[in-house]
Amino acid sequence: MGRIGIRFTIDERDLIINHTFAGDDLTDRLHEAKVGENCINVAFTVDELDDLAGFIASEANHAADKNLEKKLDALYEKIPILKTSTFR
Repeated sequence: MGRIGIRFTIDERDLIINHTFAGDDLTDRLHEAKVGENCINVAFTVDELDDLAGFIASEANHAADKNLEKKLDALYEKIPILKTSTFR
């Protein structure tokens, strides 16, 4: 199965790692990605992106902190699978 590349800022990476329940199978790549210009480039399968988006959305929906909720919502919108998914 092919992978889709996505660029995250370091802050976005840290949001995923520190504020979601995404498992090691997803976050290991975020930890290992080479940092360049305050960003990382990683690649995920469609299924992995769907899982990652689910973890981000779940945390955004349950965030008590409105600032955190806004950041997670913006990150959720960045995930490319959402633009092509038939399950919107």
